[in-house]
Amino acid sequence: MNQQKRVRRSFSANFKAQMVKLYQQGKSRSELVKQYDLTPSALDRWINQSSKSGSFKIKDNRTPEEYELIA
Repeated sequence: MNQQKRVRRSFSANFKAQMVKLYQQGKSRSELVKQYDLTPSALDRWINQSSKSGSFKIKDNRTPEEYELIA
């Protein structure tokens, strides 16, 4: 298994919101991953973040325990 490492990409909050909206409207996770060349973990994270706080910013999705560790 000699797979090349994927180049790290960044996506705008608008793009992430659009992907989450498509998922919520019934588009399958695998379809989105394949069609937009996403990693399944990234899409799952965006869906989770959107449902938790409505924000894709890391600081908006921290748990109280994570804030404790930072302080």
